[in-house]
Amino acid sequence: MRADEMPAFKDLLTDAMAYYGKDCSAFTLTVWWGALQGCELEQVATALQRHAMDPERGQFAPKVADLVRVLQGTSTDRAALAWGKVHEAMSAVGAYRDVVFDDPAIHAVVEDLGGWPKVCRTDTRELSYLQHRFQEAHRAYTARGQCDYQRRLAGDRSPDHEYSSRGIPLPRPALVGDPQRAMAVIQHGSAAGKTRISTLPAQAMRLLAGASLQEVRA
Repeated sequence: MRADEMPAFKDLLTDAMAYYGKDCSAFTLTVWWGALQGCELEQVATALQRHAMDPERGQFAPKVADLVRVLQGTSTDRAALAWGKVHEAMSAVGAYRDVVFDDPAIHAVVEDLGGWPKVCRTDTRELSYLQHRFQEAHRAYTARGQCDYQRRLAGDRSPDHEYSSRGIPLPRPALVGDPQRAMAVIQHGSAAGKTRISTLPAQAMRLLAGASLQEVRA
């Protein structure tokens, strides 16, 4: 869930607790938000409904563990659906066009797998292994909640400066899935990759060189 969905989440949890005659304190809201922030609001609402309809557990007010139990299956389902989007886009969009999915976790996973062109060019014999790696990583990122990711997955096309130097507009990325959610992925993503790589400062380099010299003398 995004930070701007907190009010809707609060209303949802308050209504659910009221169904059982319970209040929703600020502490309760904080605990639930921290535990379920990696899920979508619709998933949480569905899980609360499933808990209420459970013949055994549904007679008691839900706890975080109850929803986590329900959502564990949901995260597996979500990873499978995410792979379905990626697999379809591999052939429908292709390796040469930029692409934006409606799920930021997909962007993070694809970057881990080597980038969009590499994923698209995976040998057919290795697709099952790629699917396994993708779904495992997707579940991990979903469990973490928010993560850094590229706002668009670059295709294997000409660099941006070659378009701008000739006055040609950049090719429009393909949006995969819900267009509004894909636009949100663009808005909240970054131009750089999710893994930050920088150069060691000069001062730290001198300290490192001094430490190495002392080790040699010792």
